[in-house]
Amino acid sequence: MAQNVNPVGSVRLHDQADKDGAGKVSGSSSQQVSKRLQSELMNLMMSQDKGISAFPDGDNLLSWIGTIQGPQDSVYDGLSYKLRLEFPAGYPYQSPTVKFMTPCFHPNVDTHGNICLDILKENWSAAYEVRTILLSIQSLLGEPNNASPLNTHAADLWQNQVLYKKYLLDHYDKEAKLN
Repeated sequence: MAQNVNPVGSVRLHDQADKDGAGKVSGSSSQQVSKRLQSELMNLMMSQDKGISAFPDGDNLLSWIGTIQGPQDSVYDGLSYKLRLEFPAGYPYQSPTVKFMTPCFHPNVDTHGNICLDILKENWSAAYEVRTILLSIQSLLGEPNNASPLNTHAADLWQNQVLYKKYLLDHYDKEAKLN
């Protein structure tokens, strides 16, 4: 069985046990997602990973606010970014939606905060968790995929790290003052 196949969904002929008449997920599915996210929160809090954190946004366990520090020895060193993570009812078999809340000038981030990262799209695996998502995004900051840019201006500037850093810091400072 493939790693991304929901074993509950593959055994049932109908999804009626998981959804009510309005198509809302029932208590058993949402309990499984909640249990998984609570476990991931504990793992993240216990991890020794530097520069990443995330917590549920208030009482909503399906919406989290994450923070990523720029990787050391990169143009992002010393910068801090907030992200929003939205988990679908089908998590972990469906990937969360992750967006930068802090404006981020980067080749793989568009002006709306959308991130081009394969593990959030076609290469998603149910084995991934919040910790691995945040570490992957932190790594992406220092090592962009310029072959697939969402921000072509950032991708073009990336070759000249001195100019890139100047533009990045000007952009970051300007946006920080607005927020």
